[in-house]
Amino acid sequence: MRARVIAVLLLLLPPLAACSEQGGDELQVVENPRAAVAPASPPASVEPSGRVLSAPGAVNALATDAASRTLAVSVTEPAAVLLYDLDRLDARARSVSLPAPAQDLTVSGDSLLAALPDAGQLARIRLPDGELTTVPVAGGPAGVAADGERTLVALRERKGVAVLRGDRVGETITDGLYSADDVLVADGAAVVLDRKRTALFSIDVAEGHIGEGLRAGQGATNAVADSYGRVFVVDTRRGALLAFSADPLLLRQRYPVPGGAYGIAYDSRRDLVWVTLTRRNEVVAFDVRGGEPREKYRYPTVRQPNSVTVDERTSRVVIGSAAGEGIQVIAL
Repeated sequence: MRARVIAVLLLLLPPLAACSEQGGDELQVVENPRAAVAPASPPASVEPSGRVLSAPGAVNALATDAASRTLAVSVTEPAAVLLYDLDRLDARARSVSLPAPAQDLTVSGDSLLAALPDAGQLARIRLPDGELTTVPVAGGPAGVAADGERTLVALRERKGVAVLRGDRVGETITDGLYSADDVLVADGAAVVLDRKRTALFSIDVAEGHIGEGLRAGQGATNAVADSYGRVFVVDTRRGALLAFSADPLLLRQRYPVPGGAYGIAYDSRRDLVWVTLTRRNEVVAFDVRGGEPREKYRYPTVRQPNSVTVDERTSRVVIGSAAGEGIQVIAL
């Protein structure tokens, strides 16, 4: 009841009362300047739901493409992306070797975009055949988003966002960020996640500058955009799910999610936001169609469930173990 009251009160606040708007240079680093990370998982005490597929080493990113029926899995040892047939998960995966581990996977058109921070590259992997091309993108590419004919790449080391047209970097927007860890496009509005300041910032891509910024809890780690122009952010330190409108950038909801909230994915078919809980080895789904998130599903997972994705055609949920315990598939 208390959680529901908090969420409703936030919705009733006037827009500017939800959080003060500040420019990129004015929003300061939080008291703990170290970016939040995934809390460590205990040994699993409950058998994971669904089925578990073996994977070579730790899984650090996942993505699905409903059109080509592909599940993409980034593994670290050796660095590769494994391409599974979503309709034949028992079949052997196609392995695409990479020069460095992929930190973020995003589907754009008929390709999978993979950020390779240690190699300073953006990888394009054609789906489903796996043809690989790479584009040099200096500055520690950490997150990728498709924005029409442009591709936006968050650059953690350079503290900015690179704008690619085709396979060429046209410009890099670098004003006012302390860290650029992910970039998202929600209904045409672009935002960047700054983990060091645990904040979201709007991006004016046409004008080439960072706009207003809003605090995103005390330890924001991951984010996802939904079908309604919203961005959901996981506050890992405080255990919460935050909902922002992207245009204008405003905090709309804060909902408590204890247990080491970290990985996040969105099911547009059912309007569910899935969040992994690494301290509990669980994954929980929230129905986000109403005035507040409403818990819909909760399942035990593999150990260290740092990443999650959803098959948009079937709403199956896929969880990756960063502890080397495989890929979990849950059919609803």
